[in-house]
Amino acid sequence: MQRYPMTPEGHAALESELKQLKTVDRPRITAAIAEAREHGDLKENAEYHAAREQQGFSEARIRDIEAKLGAAQVIDPSTLPKEGRVVFGVTVVIENMDTEEETRYQIVGDDEANFKAGKISVNSPIARGLIGKSEGDEARIETPKGVVEYEIMEVIYG
Repeated sequence: MQRYPMTPEGHAALESELKQLKTVDRPRITAAIAEAREHGDLKENAEYHAAREQQGFSEARIRDIEAKLGAAQVIDPSTLPKEGRVVFGVTVVIENMDTEEETRYQIVGDDEANFKAGKISVNSPIARGLIGKSEGDEARIETPKGVVEYEIMEVIYG
């Protein structure tokens, strides 16, 4: 069975989304379908077809979230041994060795990734190039613009 690594925050966000879908969205969509049925002929009823399509998307998302939560591997970086190594959940400060520009990323699960917020997926090229390295190490990472060399300045747990 495939495991989905995620931080405690990511796990809580998925649980919250699931609760929203089940307790708010699902009843709202069901009511919209019932109301559209009252309008008569379902063949040419755009409201009915739109509500059924929305129901399909919502139910698919519910199944997806339930599967991910069922296979979740929640990793709390604050409980990990602080060895200075880049592992899932840590925040890492890296410096581009050409431009001397520092960047801070937290390595998170796929569903939590938000590049603008500084959260990158554990499966991204940058994260894969950093995992296992330690403070002071250099990492060569293949980017769309070519190979970029970074130095790991700091690894922050939690």
